[in-house]
Amino acid sequence: MTDPIADLLTRMRNAVKARQAKTVAPYSKLKTSILDVMKKRHFISGYKVVKNGTFNEIEIEFNPDLNSFNLKRVSKPGRRIYMKKNNIKPVVHGYGISIFSTPQGVMAGDEAAKKGMGGEYLCQIW
Repeated sequence: MTDPIADLLTRMRNAVKARQAKTVAPYSKLKTSILDVMKKRHFISGYKVVKNGTFNEIEIEFNPDLNSFNLKRVSKPGRRIYMKKNNIKPVVHGYGISIFSTPQGVMAGDEAAKKGMGGEYLCQIW
């Protein structure tokens, strides 16, 4: 797999469109950091790490109040996109969030701009 973050977003996108209450994805620390931001902003209700044989998996529970949400991968393995703090813009006029990987960890775009740091532009959610 060349892009595990895109795989996570695609699994979530497909599960939401199929109106499933939860989905499963392979575990990584970066994925859990992204899910922490999504949980803080109430796009998902929670997640837990489950042992499946020799590998860990993340079981993601969707927020039942949201019927659907859009996920878009921005920075890709073939074309990384980095932004400075001054270039971070609101997503869909403030209705969505952007997720950045900064030197202080993974955080939402408005939070990164407030702390005065940029980073790799991972994805958008609205």
